[in-house]
Amino acid sequence: MADMRVLVTGGAGYIGAHTLVAMLAAGQRPLVLDNFSNGSAEAVRRVERLCSASIPLIEGDIRQPGVVQAVLAQAAAGGDPVRAVLHLAGCKAVGESVADPLKYYDNNVAGSLALLHAMRETGVARLVFSSSATVYGEPQSLPFTEAHPLAPANPYGRTKLMVEQMLRDLCAAQAGFGAVTLRYFNPIGAHPSGQIGESPRDVPNNLFPFITQVAVGRRPFLNVFGDDYATADGTGVRDYLHVMDLAQGHVQALDYALAHPGFVAVNLGTGQGTSVLELVQAFERVNQCRIPLRTQPRRPGDIERMWADPALAASLLGWRSRRGVDAMCADGWRWQQGNPRGYETDPPAA
Repeated sequence: MADMRVLVTGGAGYIGAHTLVAMLAAGQRPLVLDNFSNGSAEAVRRVERLCSASIPLIEGDIRQPGVVQAVLAQAAAGGDPVRAVLHLAGCKAVGESVADPLKYYDNNVAGSLALLHAMRETGVARLVFSSSATVYGEPQSLPFTEAHPLAPANPYGRTKLMVEQMLRDLCAAQAGFGAVTLRYFNPIGAHPSGQIGESPRDVPNNLFPFITQVAVGRRPFLNVFGDDYATADGTGVRDYLHVMDLAQGHVQALDYALAHPGFVAVNLGTGQGTSVLELVQAFERVNQCRIPLRTQPRRPGDIERMWADPALAASLLGWRSRRGVDAMCADGWRWQQGNPRGYETDPPAA
């Protein structure tokens, strides 16, 4: 729905910045709250320039008592009340969640609980939640449908599932509350302008920024974890999704949430599996460069194959992925070439 004020928690992050572009194109009016633990004010400034728009940006942590309530109350007092919340604020590294699970339960679960309390206290009753395909765990069948059993294999996935359960229970208890939880598969790439993209701090947690950092010379080679899976080339298979397609999914989920109370979970993926080596080869072909590889042992907890059944997103939200792997590779490389160190102005510590 156009001309709708939406609070975007974590809106200065990778997914957040691209979603701001899609929201502005749809006439929605984002209000960003971010603690900058994994986001950048520069990303929001670049979105403003790209879209010739002004985006209110507030530094704050959703876990801090009174912060979200104050933001929502101030918007209402100013005559421009928030109609819905897009909740993107959360820690998202599987390996880190295993090493430091309390950080994930604090940030992802306790943070979401604090947000929901603030929404209830200020009368905001629509939410779109950034969940993850990790809630499914090991596949019992493929592709993953939303009806697949939920058995996350790591603390990150368990925190996402806990928040989903909170939302399901809240929707059952509060008749007027509506929540759409979006189960992301593997977003990669960047805005085609090359002005915003993924800018991980320290060592990347995902495959694609490793590829682009090797290509731009920040890293000497790409580690491939496992080449002995039961797949066509021995490497793991994932459902890679262009980040701008994912961003559009949030816009359509917000429209749906506003019109429909109750809880629903929806996959956002392409429905196609691509192996690690296939992604590397596509990147080399599209961008005319070489990515040196080193094979390493499998990592504990990695799943062999996973991809989405996106049929529910099509029927419920009217959403489909539009961009293929070649576009993901070209757009991601355009961003990294123009921004070798992402949004950083100084080289990171060794």
